[in-house]
Amino acid sequence: MVNQSGHQAARAFAGAFAESLAESFTQAAGLSWQLKVLERPELSAQPGEAIHFRLNVEGALRGSFFIQFYELEVKELASKIGNSLLPVFDENGEALKKLISSATERLASSLSAEYGPFTCTVERASGLAFGGMLVIPLAAFEGEQPSMSLALYFDGHLLSALAAQPDHDPAGIRDPALDGLNLNIVMDVELNVSLRFGQRQLPLREVLELTSGSVVELDRLVDDPVELLLDGRVIARGEAVIVDGNYGLRVTEIPQPIASHFVR
Repeated sequence: MVNQSGHQAARAFAGAFAESLAESFTQAAGLSWQLKVLERPELSAQPGEAIHFRLNVEGALRGSFFIQFYELEVKELASKIGNSLLPVFDENGEALKKLISSATERLASSLSAEYGPFTCTVERASGLAFGGMLVIPLAAFEGEQPSMSLALYFDGHLLSALAAQPDHDPAGIRDPALDGLNLNIVMDVELNVSLRFGQRQLPLREVLELTSGSVVELDRLVDDPVELLLDGRVIARGEAVIVDGNYGLRVTEIPQPIASHFVR
């Protein structure tokens, strides 16, 4: 389940992306376009086959999100843009991909002060399963009339990165509780950390019934980040990787400065 902070951060990110994409549409079509984040998806029949692009985010933010269009609406957009970009929907959607790419450049520029520098690469996607992703519906308006339905899907990695508080310290202000703490004398002390893929509460009866081959379902989706724990506290989140045949963790989020866990 997406926590409230992740949901709010994703909606703010979606709003910034909508503004950037609307500007790309406006420049390409020479018409005034607006894109708005909706509270809930439109339940009316969708116009034609859904077409998806994957946007991979790298840098200060990491993860992926997807944008969904509908073929009939995109063809209508192509007719308004004019012959210079027709067809907007060629076999690989290259012209539409260029519009999205220009929007991501504006997006990265507008959010760099908040999250730090990041980049987005855009690719056509197909055969997608969006289970477990957060969906944020959008609507495009040409003037006052809605003319296009879109949706953004956020994976767990990007949601975690967006939910994490940006670490801004422009004035060089530090936490006074950490200034007085000298960690140098314990820097060589070894600590046990553990990786948690999820957890589950089971009644004693089910625990006693466990045998070889039993499957225990955890409370975490496949795309959700795993947690790195120190003394039972989450100090980092990320994605599991394989390093020389062993499990490892690629850190994507530090919820708070790790040194703060040692302050009492």
